[in-house]
Amino acid sequence: MPALQSLVLTDRAATPVNYTLTPRDVKDGTGLVVHSAGVPVGEKKLTVSMRKSGSKYKGKLTLSIPVVVDQTVNGVVTPIVARTAYATLEVQFDNTSTTQERTNLIGMLASGLATNKVLVHSAFVDLEGVYGS
Repeated sequence: MPALQSLVLTDRAATPVNYTLTPRDVKDGTGLVVHSAGVPVGEKKLTVSMRKSGSKYKGKLTLSIPVVVDQTVNGVVTPIVARTAYATLEVQFDNTSTTQERTNLIGMLASGLATNKVLVHSAFVDLEGVYGS
């Protein structure tokens, strides 16, 4: 069982930026790490969990990345969240699955998210629909 720990995530900006998400809380077996600029509004958040349900293991990872803008009301400037991008990944493994099977699935998924995988990249990043032959 992994301990809640800091996690460094790198974006895909022209000059990549590393974001260190630090431990915040564990509640009901779900770990939360956050990247904060000192104000809770606009924190980048990642949660991770793994649960056993019958003969299956079910894992879930969520990432939320808000965009913060300054709002001025009556001369007072406050940060607000303008929009938030969300990603959720769920995995399910049978209790008879091997470590190698689980490793392969996660590796193939990570590979499928690479920028050179046009099907996924164009759909998710370029917001294009998928069509068939």
